[in-house]
Amino acid sequence: MITITVKWDVKPEYADDYMELTREFTEATRAEPGCLWFDWSRSVDNPNEYVLVEAFRDGAAGGEHVNSEHFKKAMATHGEYAASRPKIISYEIPQDDWSELGELQMPEA
Repeated sequence: MITITVKWDVKPEYADDYMELTREFTEATRAEPGCLWFDWSRSVDNPNEYVLVEAFRDGAAGGEHVNSEHFKKAMATHGEYAASRPKIISYEIPQDDWSELGELQMPEA
C-alpha cells in the first residue's frame, strides 16, 4: 500500500473552518475504490496545523487519486488556505492495513 502523511499549516483565518473547506475533496477521495483511509486531525499544540493521514491500496490507486478531477481541483484551490507549502512523507509498504503496536503492555483480559 501507499501511505502518506501531510502536515498543513493553515492560515489562522481559515483554521476553524478548514474541515468544511476540504469536505468535498475529503468525501470524493474517501469514495475512491483504492482509498483505504483519508483521515484528518488537528494538532493539539498548534490550532493552525492539520495532519492528513491517507493510504491507498497500491501505486496504481495512488496514481488514480493524483490524476482525479477532485485532486486537481483541490491542488489548484486549497493553496489559498495554506500559510506555507504543506510537508509530506510518502512510502510504499508491504501491508494492507494498520499493524498493532506490539510494544504496548496491555492488561490481561
